[in-house]
Amino acid sequence: MAKAQDTPHAAEMHEFPCDSCGSNLNYAPGTDAMRCTHCGAEQPLPDSPDYVEALSERDYRAAIADQLATEEMEETRVVSCSSCGAQVDFQDGEHADECPFCASPIVIGTGLNRHIKPSALLPFALAEREAHQAMDRWLGSLWFAPNGLQQYAKKGRKLQGVYVPFWTFDAATRTAYQGMRGIEHQVTTGSGKNRRTETRVRWNAVKGRVARMFDDILILGSRTLPKRHTDALAPWDLSALEPYQPSYLAGFRSEVYQVEITDGYQEARQIMDHIIRDDIRRDIGGDRQRITDTRTEVRDVRFKHVLLPVWIAAYRYRGKPYQFVVNGRTGRVQGDRPWSLWKIAFAALLAVLLAAAISYGIVLMENV
Repeated sequence: MAKAQDTPHAAEMHEFPCDSCGSNLNYAPGTDAMRCTHCGAEQPLPDSPDYVEALSERDYRAAIADQLATEEMEETRVVSCSSCGAQVDFQDGEHADECPFCASPIVIGTGLNRHIKPSALLPFALAEREAHQAMDRWLGSLWFAPNGLQQYAKKGRKLQGVYVPFWTFDAATRTAYQGMRGIEHQVTTGSGKNRRTETRVRWNAVKGRVARMFDDILILGSRTLPKRHTDALAPWDLSALEPYQPSYLAGFRSEVYQVEITDGYQEARQIMDHIIRDDIRRDIGGDRQRITDTRTEVRDVRFKHVLLPVWIAAYRYRGKPYQFVVNGRTGRVQGDRPWSLWKIAFAALLAVLLAAAISYGIVLMENV
């Protein structure tokens, strides 16, 4: 691995020539090997970094104080798409391409972006052909999807494999709370026809403490992909994370995070607070609970910057953009829901005709 400049923050050049013919090697999804794009020869992946060191969490407070070690930072050549805002890391020697997120044409710039280096990733397990098959099945299962879009997608347009940035956060929390415990009881009121039973609640003031250790709260680091799509790609097998090494990225794109670590932590805190409130309700007990005050102490906040594999199909069909994403590990598919107005209108007309036929049949039977 050679560096463009002999400086700690220089952009790195990652080239993997084939021992047989000298062409480029790309990572072969689902294997521990790299495959030549020209002759098909395979070579084993380079030795991985130390697992314990690479997969250990980093100190969040050191990160926000810009005190991370030099080897935990990197500079990469990044281009921003003017259409969707994606920031994609491109390899040296590339000059023009299209955005993997929206299929808009882009020209590669030369700007460098300094950011926290990924410490781990989930390698692609599905090849492009397998991801395309999963997307075709998903499109085929959608009611009222335009036939033209399905046919267009099946013509063989390649999907783009992109490593999408995520943050994971760990933390230890202790929360003191005050609240009310409600115990339900039945009360009978009235007499005769006005007699009825009511549920009433007897409230008692309570206070206490709860503690929880949070591990690997996953936060999307991209603003390009809709969060509703990436959330629906879960679950991710984070136990299979591999130490980051450039050979896994050969033949794929990687997106640079746009959600800064401080914003990611704030989102993680919202998730933590929601879980802590559930813990408090369980601790209060009773039939109903009210939480009137909480004071949470958060300690030992740690994080990882990880890359997760997503196959992306970006299409423009009749002037309208469509985007589908496929989990590069499981084949789970999400995307923009396409609708065919003709199919909807035909189904509505068919329903009206069917209802009319049923009504006519009922009238005939009544007159027999």
